[in-house]
Amino acid sequence: MATAAAADRVQRHTDEAVNRAIHAEMLERLVYFALHPERIEERLEQLDSEWDIERALEANASTFALGGLTLGFAVDRRWLALPVLVSGFLLQHAMQGWCPPLPVLRRLGFRTQREIDRERYALKALRGDFRQVEDAMERLQAVRAERGEPEQYWPQ
Repeated sequence: MATAAAADRVQRHTDEAVNRAIHAEMLERLVYFALHPERIEERLEQLDSEWDIERALEANASTFALGGLTLGFAVDRRWLALPVLVSGFLLQHAMQGWCPPLPVLRRLGFRTQREIDRERYALKALRGDFRQVEDAMERLQAVRAERGEPEQYWPQ
């Protein structure tokens, strides 16, 4: 899974204190929403519009590259070095999961899509969205037990 690999690379290349702070902030929010379940829907909508670290990097890189091109053609050719530099950063991020803007964006609180999804699924669990799945699994296990099927058996 490419998304999981990218998220892992970003977290591996982020200072551990920053990773812990991002995780702690999420836990604080989850505690709040466990105490205020009527606000979960609002938070889920906020998560739908939250920019992940990849989107932030892409938007910033595009802005700097286009700005460098514009300034390079309109003001001074030396500005053309900016899009080259930004492209190098994007390639470095694609290959290694790290580039110079990454630590700044992480400290600003930008999260990976996986980190955002963890909060989303935790909120849905608090809201009770997965109770039907749990009920279905219990019914399935009861049927398997009646048939004498092993618990590890999954039909193809």
